[in-house]
Amino acid sequence: MAFDKMELRDIEVWDGNFAAAQAMRQAQIDVVAAYPITPSTPIVEGYAKFLADGYVEGEFVMVESEHAAMSGCIGAAAAGGRVATATSSQGFALMVETLYQSSGMRLPIVLNVVNRALAAPLNVNGDHSDMYLGRDSGWIQLDAYSPQEAYDLNFIAFRVSEDHDVRLPCMVHQDGFMTSHTAQGVKTLTDDVAYGFVGEYKPMNDMLDLDHPVTHGVQTEEDWHFEHKARQHNDLMTKVMPKIQEVFDDFEKLSGRKYNIVEGYDMDDADVAVVCMGTSVETAREVAGEMREKGIKAGVIGIRVFRPFPFMEMAEALKGIKAIAALDRSSPNGAPGMLFNELSGVLFSQKSDAALSGYVYGLGGRDLTKAHLVDLYNELQANADAGKVLTPLQQFIGVRGPKLSFL
Repeated sequence: MAFDKMELRDIEVWDGNFAAAQAMRQAQIDVVAAYPITPSTPIVEGYAKFLADGYVEGEFVMVESEHAAMSGCIGAAAAGGRVATATSSQGFALMVETLYQSSGMRLPIVLNVVNRALAAPLNVNGDHSDMYLGRDSGWIQLDAYSPQEAYDLNFIAFRVSEDHDVRLPCMVHQDGFMTSHTAQGVKTLTDDVAYGFVGEYKPMNDMLDLDHPVTHGVQTEEDWHFEHKARQHNDLMTKVMPKIQEVFDDFEKLSGRKYNIVEGYDMDDADVAVVCMGTSVETAREVAGEMREKGIKAGVIGIRVFRPFPFMEMAEALKGIKAIAALDRSSPNGAPGMLFNELSGVLFSQKSDAALSGYVYGLGGRDLTKAHLVDLYNELQANADAGKVLTPLQQFIGVRGPKLSFL
């Protein structure tokens, strides 16, 4: 597919929510069913205004809950429409039942998730609790670190999700307030180029194709349920990575912006590395550069594709690293952090001698400061020098009071 880079527009100053709303407009969605919730409200609010002002053709359906919002999306997608919506936190939690339904029926829905803490206590600020909650729902999950990426990844999500070899729903995550409400320069595409990249929607197995009747929402018990989950859905998820990479490559040809399944920064000669997601990646990159000036060969790995988990890509990225920190922005509630567990499996399978430690940070919107990361990199260097973890395997950083850790 040939693209003309000269079709790019000027830089616009957008926050992550507006960037996502613009991408949804340019994708020419047929149905958005939504129940707004902070901090994702401006996405569906913005799309509704585009519709009211005559910039898009389609249907915007206000429903009574987030469960109903995804249920409406499921119905519209099953009927053969291009469908999207947005949510956060408690709304996402209310959607969970329907998330499994949409992935099990292989409906290519795009869901913008503006990450926010889960109650109780109630909190409207960002962490990754809702992202982690959705990890086993059968959805593809992409993670944006900035408004630019929230914009770009929406187009990529539609392309991947709607591919007839994939046909799985896809989430695009961005950090609540830190990305969703922070304005930055965004290099945009013209409407024609954006829609040309996403492509005309081509339904498959839609309920309104009366010449080819299908059934959605079927029931399977012990006779076929195992095969459906293991042979169809799980096997399909293992084949998603090459398709994502293919679409990443196409988008680079279009825009000049390169995306990788695992993003590595200063990793070529790194001895120590931080693995994280969201806006923390940019902060860690800045501190890693400063630590290199002090003689510590520091690197950063950002996870772009959270599900399916990039197991082998992470193994390759971590090869030769002496000490690694897994940063989890979600409370483990009595267990090691999810990212820590995932990386433990990667390192164990590769018989790695790397010293892996876990850090829980930023819950409920608490800042991850450069000072926190300076201390963390110094701890990693000490672990690398000792050839083992000298600190607790799992600790909390940035929490007030005495140092908190377990394991």
